[in-house]
Formats: sequence, structure tokens, C-alpha cells
Amino acid sequence: MKKEPLFIAFSTQKGGAGKTTLTVLMASYLYYVKGYDVAVVDCDYPQFSLKDMRERDLKNIERNPHLRRAAYEQFKRLGKRAYPIVGSRPDHAVEAARPFVESETPPDFVFFDLTGTVNNMGLIKTVATMDYIFCPIAADRFIMESSLKYAGILNDTLVTTGKSNIKGIRLLWNMVDRREKTDLYDIYEKVIAGMGLEVLKTSLPDSKRFRKEGAEEGDRPLFRSTLLPPDRTLAKGSGIDALAEEILEIVNR
Repeated sequence: MKKEPLFIAFSTQKGGAGKTTLTVLMASYLYYVKGYDVAVVDCDYPQFSLKDMRERDLKNIERNPHLRRAAYEQFKRLGKRAYPIVGSRPDHAVEAARPFVESETPPDFVFFDLTGTVNNMGLIKTVATMDYIFCPIAADRFIMESSLKYAGILNDTLVTTGKSNIKGIRLLWNMVDRREKTDLYDIYEKVIAGMGLEVLKTSLPDSKRFRKEGAEEGDRPLFRSTLLPPDRTLAKGSGIDALAEEILEIVNR
């Protein structure tokens, strides 16, 4: 019996909340470190951020002996190539994922990098097909107001009404400044609970490491890549491993 891939999206209405970075980090961690099969649908039309990242990664590996060696050793260890990334308009995302779903060996997860607009019926239909949505939030008034409005609309119109495939929406604290007083987070979490929403136990720090990609030369460690997992040294304290484990527990994989 063929396995049923889970459709997962890191999605929010506010730009700059980190959804694209989280998509690639989770896809790469689950694929290269945990051994799950993954596919990604880049719906960031028309710029296609993840497809562009894949092209940069390929160029850097081609020109950088250090990265090329790391990629070769990884291929020998895993015995499989990089996970696929396809671009799609947001309203055609499910159709773009269909070849993966209907293949002889479908992936465990299909990640969707969705835009946050909820006033487009085509996009709403795509969002409704997701199994799980993880909405990054930050202790910033504009990000919080936008993200809570977005998550609240999805929860009220799609989840609680049963008019979607969504099994759960979880909020994720991202870009957390450990020096800030926790009172602010406590206040926000009371508001979130009052809306009938849940927050993940894992939170991710505000750290420059999340922006570290590969380069055409040098042996500096990378964190964000579509072809390699996060460097182990940089991964320590990042929360990525804990986030992956919490998500796997939620989705029962």
C-alpha cells in the first residue's frame, strides 16, 4: 500500500516572519539528517525564492571544492540525490505536487512555501488541502497582528467548520530575543489561547546563523541550504532539531 504524503506549509500573511527559511531548513533537516523523503513546492510567485536558492546552491557546489566534497560524501552516505523543488502559482500548487503524490515512491512530506494573502479563492482552496500549517510569529506588533489575524481566519473558516483537510494549525515563536522579558510572550500567549490557537513548545532564536548560505569559495560552515543539512556546529542551540522532533510528533511520523 502506497504511503500518503503529508502536505505541510509554513505560512503567514506577514513578510519577513521567516516562513521561506523555515521551509528549507525543515525540508533539508528531515531529508538529509532524518532520512525522510521530501518534495517542495515553491509558491512564491513570481520570484520563486526557493528555486533561486537551489540554483545558487548548485552554482556554489560547482565552484567550491569544499562544498563539492561535502555534497559527494553526503551522496555516498545517503545514496540519493537532492529533494525536488518545483515552482508553481499558489492556486496551482496542488496540481504541481500531484506527480510526486502519484509516483511509485511518493514522499513522506510535501512542503509548500505559500504566500499569505487570504482574499484569493484559488489560494484559499490550496490552503484548505494542507494537512498541517505552521505559522511563524515574532514579538513584533505588526508581525503579531498580521499573523494572528491570518491564523484566526484560517482556524475559524477552515478548521473549526470542517471545510478543509487541515488537521491542525500551530503558531511558532521565531526570531526570539532571549534578552527580552518573558512577560511580553506570556501576554501574547494568553491572547493566542483565547483565540483557540496553540503555540509550539519549541522556539527559535534571533540569530544570524539562519542567514548563512554557502559561498563560491572558502570553507565557512553553512546553515541554510537546499543541498546540504545545517552545519552541526551551527545547528547547536538553533532549535532546528527540537522543532523537527516536535513536528514529527504532531504529525505522527
